[in-house]
Amino acid sequence: MKNYDDLVAIFTGIDNPEEMEIFFREIFTPKELKDLTLRWQLLKELHEGRPQRKIAEKYHISLCKITRGSKILKNEPSITRAILDKYYGKKSRR
Repeated sequence: MKNYDDLVAIFTGIDNPEEMEIFFREIFTPKELKDLTLRWQLLKELHEGRPQRKIAEKYHISLCKITRGSKILKNEPSITRAILDKYYGKKSRR
C-alpha cells in the first residue's frame, strides 16, 4: 500500500488550507469532491443527532450510505467521531 501511505503522508504534511484546497481540486474530479463533501455532511448531521431516515430523504440517498457513517460514530475510539467532537462539540450518544 505504498501509494496509500504516500497520500497519507502528503495529506498530513500540508498545513496550508489554500494549498490543500488546490491540491484537492487537482487530484480529485468534481464528482469525487462532491461525494467526499456529501459524506462529510452526512457524518456531521449524524453527529448532530439527526435521524438516518431524515438525512436519506433530504439528500435522496439510500439508508445504506448513511448506516456506514452511523456505525463509525457509534464506535467509541473512532477518529472521525473525535474530530467531529473537537470541531463541532461533543454530542451525547444514544
